[in-house]
Amino acid sequence: MDLQQQQRSKWAIYGLMFIPGFTWASWVSRTPFMRDVLHASTEMMGMILFGFSCGSMLGVLLAGKLIAQFGTQRVMRYGYALLLCGLLVMAGALTLASSGAVFASLVLLGGGTALMDVVINVEGAAFERRISRSIMTTIHGFFSFGTLIGALSGLAMTAANISISWHFSAVLVVNLLIALTALRHLPATSDSERSEQDHQGGFLSQVGRELRDRQLLILGVVILAMALAEGSANDWLPLLMIDGHNLNPTQSTLVYAGFTAGMTLGRFLGGYVVDRLGRVRVLRASAFSAALGLAMVIFSDNAWLAAAAVLFWGIGASLGFPLTVSAAGDGNNSAVRVTIAATLGYMAFLVGPPALGFIGEHAGLRMAMLPVFIMVLLALLCAGSAGRQKSANA
Repeated sequence: MDLQQQQRSKWAIYGLMFIPGFTWASWVSRTPFMRDVLHASTEMMGMILFGFSCGSMLGVLLAGKLIAQFGTQRVMRYGYALLLCGLLVMAGALTLASSGAVFASLVLLGGGTALMDVVINVEGAAFERRISRSIMTTIHGFFSFGTLIGALSGLAMTAANISISWHFSAVLVVNLLIALTALRHLPATSDSERSEQDHQGGFLSQVGRELRDRQLLILGVVILAMALAEGSANDWLPLLMIDGHNLNPTQSTLVYAGFTAGMTLGRFLGGYVVDRLGRVRVLRASAFSAALGLAMVIFSDNAWLAAAAVLFWGIGASLGFPLTVSAAGDGNNSAVRVTIAATLGYMAFLVGPPALGFIGEHAGLRMAMLPVFIMVLLALLCAGSAGRQKSANA
């Protein structure tokens, strides 16, 4: 692979990771409009939005099998098609004010997003090994950048009173402009690796064999913890700062913006730091940073100290998922190993944070973050498992 082709492939991965983040934040920014159009109660909105989680979990669980059978490039196209269909169905469903159709659109969007994310993690980890440079954190940085642009554009569309049909049409055009170029240059590095490696049995039997690897299991603990740290902030941080530290809604939104800024900054700088300090040191530092931020948010009674600590939480949480996925890809049968790690991460990201609500209902949201803090401390202890295997080809 020459340098020019390498650059095209790298930017194709970046662009395809931007798409799901941008699309996700775009429709999330219109949820108040969605609620009003559907005349939905808070409980009903929760049930409707659960469609995205359903689709995401289905996509994550099916992604590994589909990649093993069809390859990353075809599965990427399937995921992208589902995402676009979900966006179009949502626009039509909101025009018709159909709650059931909106739920169905979110299932499609969730499934498409999950398939695209898993493919990019698998392909990104393989491409990273091929070029011998750390780019996984930057790949995830483009997802965070996509959510930032999607949220800001959604706010602008709402403020300008632009109809949701025109808004989603603009999102569709942006998606198509990126995808028409990026899909042509998406590398098939993981498919090449898989064809060069001798694997016996079907996909599930390969998963069973890899799950007997002690290092991968320890990495699974790390990714569960760090994905939970990220997901819990995305779901609960604004309410946590209001209920737990008595900030007003505007102030809590500013604090959440600080968290997303920390996430984006950490991910874009992560590759540079990893190449110089090594993956294990950076993963330990990120887990320590997340634990420090969480501890100050949970135990400090000073609201502004807790608000400032959110930046440490964001920077720390930003690197856990991509670095652990990268580490999982070392060794033989890397595509299956990365799929297992990514699946565990997405399960923690999607399932864990809603469960914290049960603790928050009885003990308050600050104490609901205590299990997250304990898990991050465990990740700090297990971070040494991210060292490169001797058999790795990196």
